[in-house]
Amino acid sequence: MKKFILALFSVLFILGAKNTFAQGFNSVTSPDGIFVIAVGDGGLLFRSSDGGNTFAQLTFGSDDYKAITSYGDNVWFCGANGKIFSSSKVVTSVTPTSAGSSTLMGIDFVDNNVGFSCGVGGAVYKTTDGGTTWNPSNTGIPVVDLNAISFKDASNGVVVGKNSVVYTTTNGGSSWSASVVSTSGDLLAVEYYSDGYVITGVNGTIILKPTASAYQYVISKTDSDIRGLSGTSINNTKVVGGGGFIRGNNGSPGFLKFEPNPMLANLVDIHYANADMGFAVSSLNKAIIRTTNGGTSWQFAQGVNVSYSWQSRSGPTGNFLGMNLTRHPFNKHSFFVVFSNRVYVSRDDGETWSQTATISPSGGTPHTFLISEADTNVWLNARTGSPDMVVRSTDHGTTWNTVISMNFTSYGEPLEHDQSDGNVWYFAPDNGGYYKSTNNGANFNLISSYPFRSPCDLLVDWVDPNVQFVADGVTGSGVADIFRSTNGGVNWTKVFTNPSSSEIPSLSNTVFDPNLMRATNWSGSNIYKTTNNGVNWALDHTNPFNGWGSNFCAEDPTVYMSGSWSGAACSMTLDGGQSWVSTSGLSGSGGFMLLSDRGTILAQAGSTLYKFRPQYTVTTAVHEIVLNSGIPQEYDLKQNYPNPFNPSTKISYDIPKQGNVKLVIFDQLGRQVAELVNTVKSAGSYEVEFNGSNLASGVYFYKLEVPGQTFTKKMILVK
Repeated sequence: MKKFILALFSVLFILGAKNTFAQGFNSVTSPDGIFVIAVGDGGLLFRSSDGGNTFAQLTFGSDDYKAITSYGDNVWFCGANGKIFSSSKVVTSVTPTSAGSSTLMGIDFVDNNVGFSCGVGGAVYKTTDGGTTWNPSNTGIPVVDLNAISFKDASNGVVVGKNSVVYTTTNGGSSWSASVVSTSGDLLAVEYYSDGYVITGVNGTIILKPTASAYQYVISKTDSDIRGLSGTSINNTKVVGGGGFIRGNNGSPGFLKFEPNPMLANLVDIHYANADMGFAVSSLNKAIIRTTNGGTSWQFAQGVNVSYSWQSRSGPTGNFLGMNLTRHPFNKHSFFVVFSNRVYVSRDDGETWSQTATISPSGGTPHTFLISEADTNVWLNARTGSPDMVVRSTDHGTTWNTVISMNFTSYGEPLEHDQSDGNVWYFAPDNGGYYKSTNNGANFNLISSYPFRSPCDLLVDWVDPNVQFVADGVTGSGVADIFRSTNGGVNWTKVFTNPSSSEIPSLSNTVFDPNLMRATNWSGSNIYKTTNNGVNWALDHTNPFNGWGSNFCAEDPTVYMSGSWSGAACSMTLDGGQSWVSTSGLSGSGGFMLLSDRGTILAQAGSTLYKFRPQYTVTTAVHEIVLNSGIPQEYDLKQNYPNPFNPSTKISYDIPKQGNVKLVIFDQLGRQVAELVNTVKSAGSYEVEFNGSNLASGVYFYKLEVPGQTFTKKMILVK
């Protein structure tokens, strides 16, 4: 078998070296919490030897690595063309083996000898010699794409895949039996513990299978795909997915224990090496995150820099006030926004937009636009006129009719729907009264004559729709109040009064915690918070700008964002309010923020629609490539290329046998300016990249020190 010799370093040896990537990882593992290995497509492999604090990048070949696992001191990963690779946790060499021809998507070992891998077309392979040889082991499995495999011991295993297929074995893979689950869509991950197994999949699927009882289906309260999991038992499992959430069920049967983390991009895999050390990766970037305290907090590895910006999207434009940006109730990739009397739609997570409907009458300013969850052909829009009105369409925006005509708030959102019953809607006009529709907005009836002044926002509790809120205030006059009802809007009690500001423009709540809500205010800059379902409110955060639209992330309550009426700024917390980040880039009033998931954040501001763009720049310890798989006949140091260079150049060298290797850079005065290599290296040919961004132009020398010999060559840095 061919053996690839790799080299890597655990600290930053290249001055100013930066590797910025657009492609990320598929899987991560750690056998001991010290050595961490992550793999991805195109031969990508990152390895850490310090618990994920720093990483080195290795590149050899161009195979796509889909999954990785570890046991003891050994590591195995699989990928395209039926290839399975084995190595030690140190990853000084990697040995490839061909199990077949199918792309392999999952791999698991129960000890240092017995392992299994699964993939496309119903492929399952087994090894009993630590990965040296692999044999088919899929009797009973039809031609179906398999995504993940897990064994609790050498006999009992489970494999899952496309179209909700589940197969189990009790004889070490000699034969498999179908197990029927009551769900639809692809299953993406599985983990088999001593007390049963956990399966996750698309559209929020989480399934528990205790050893001695039937399948249990978790109501995850999200339609985000759940792509990875790790844990110690079915009641102590962490799952990842969507735009970057991490949530567990230890002490929370509904997997409602969210772990704050800094990633705003999809998370596709998670691995806990022990109770404290965990690691997670995204397929969209190389910014690996880790926890050292069991998920209480997560941090990026060293060398990760994050920047935030807003990017305007072409197409939607016009005037608006309030909440006119919404997601389709049942299609997580489709979004709608109203500017003036035009409805725009995006079918690709807010990237591109086109006009899909025109609202009549044509005049006025839109204040609220929502799509019915009971019938997605039904759209309602509150807009100004003489008088103001709520118009309704039953044919996807082709025709419209007015269902109620009453003046409402000059700046806010007078219309809301029941988040648990799509047929129920509420409307609050100026100068008192509270109206309800029970026929999907066809007509509204007065249910309360409470003397509200000018309601700026309405909110219905996710769990108990009898609990409702009205934020009431007149712009520039007096102070605003929050009112609470516990009988569906019939009776109201004042629960909060703004200390000084005249408006509470935005109330936000979350499906994951009925007790948690936030409120912004204007012209003040405070954000207020309740943790007892709106009974009491307290100061949570003070922005450097006045407040306006806000929202919780729909898949993770630890993420919240608030915009500004003044326009340019917004604030964001990724850890439930423990810390806040201000970002700029918007223009005009920040009317509404929509956080569909952690990776899909949209804002309607001024006359423009924006999408949030986090950027991750990753600096690895060093990037070294194996040039070939042969053993050189002698030591050799090649001339760097290019030469002269600015700012980077590549240095190649040959090592005929294992031994100490040192490669350093020094200037004309003999002063060492960089140490690129100082470690024991296996025999092989290597190429290392040197970046001289932090050095002045001039002549430099690079020296290779090996047992009994020294090689020196000159290079020129020209800036």
